[in-house]
Amino acid sequence: MLEHSSIIAPAGFSRRPGRIQPDAPGRQTGSGDKKDHRDRGSADRLAPNDAELEQAIRTRFAASKIGADKFEVHVQGGRATLTGNTGVLQHKGTATRLARAAGAMDVENKIEPSEAAKAKAGANLAKGRRRAQIKRSETVPRSER
Repeated sequence: MLEHSSIIAPAGFSRRPGRIQPDAPGRQTGSGDKKDHRDRGSADRLAPNDAELEQAIRTRFAASKIGADKFEVHVQGGRATLTGNTGVLQHKGTATRLARAAGAMDVENKIEPSEAAKAKAGANLAKGRRRAQIKRSETVPRSER
């Protein structure tokens, strides 16, 4: 026969001698030094105001390679709008990621890549496809070596 001290109570329940019952609301369980699961997420952090968020995004842009593109940043209600032009296609996606990382709830990216950037990216993509096709067709299977 098992003693009541060896019974493990499921999460959210207290073990009391002879019975297992739900924890009372607001009651601390355990040692008290552990945080409630709701304390871990970023949702509890205070959202920065629009001016602070705009400055945080500009700071992240300046610290990265895309700082030279001088994108414009406007924030209203936690939503960042990015505008400008770039000569590197990847900078558009990088700008969106940096704005989200700075704390923007939503990002509207109106950055326009130049025609030269689009052409270069298309050429690189085609070149990569050709390279992959050539390598596969010209290689000798390992079993034949």
